[in-house]
Amino acid sequence: MFLMIDNYDSFVYNLVSYFLEENIEMKIIRNDLVDLKYIEDLIEKGKLEGIIISPGPKSPKDCGLCNEIVKQFYKKVAIFGVCLGHQIIGHVFGAEVKKGKSPVHGKVHKIKNSGENIFKNLPKEFNVTRYHSLVVEREKLLNDFNIEAETEDGVLMALSSKNYPLYSVQFHPEAVLTEYGHEMIRNFLDLAKEWRDKNGNRS
Repeated sequence: MFLMIDNYDSFVYNLVSYFLEENIEMKIIRNDLVDLKYIEDLIEKGKLEGIIISPGPKSPKDCGLCNEIVKQFYKKVAIFGVCLGHQIIGHVFGAEVKKGKSPVHGKVHKIKNSGENIFKNLPKEFNVTRYHSLVVEREKLLNDFNIEAETEDGVLMALSSKNYPLYSVQFHPEAVLTEYGHEMIRNFLDLAKEWRDKNGNRS
């Protein structure tokens, strides 16, 4: 089973639908109603396959228990942060999250990516849809992260941990105008399975 942590995002069910199309089981829990003990129990029982931290209208400093979820479980189960989820992961691991040069809401931009992890077997450049005013600054981000994608003007668009199954994208893979959205979701599911096959759920 996968958990979707809902940051009170009006489009969270669009993201959920992309995951459900892959024939997985998913439970959706609001960011301030989630029980950390419940997550720990799922992990200990080997029932939790991954956690997705959804987009949302606020900031990493106002996101319920999301920061605690990342801190407590990133070594134990695969985590995928989307938009606000990406910013939360950056924030937890030392990056400054601040307003970008200008808000981008519903804008389509080309990204350059690594061709690895979330972007495995995808073109090195393609279009994604952005809905955000905050950006993750790379300068203070801990060194154990890979920069997986960025815009043509250098805005950080995706991260991955070098050592743990922790991934994030600033854009919306579920947006209609984002290319290869389904493929990125499948890649995360594959990464989550690969981690479990090698490590199980670490307690």
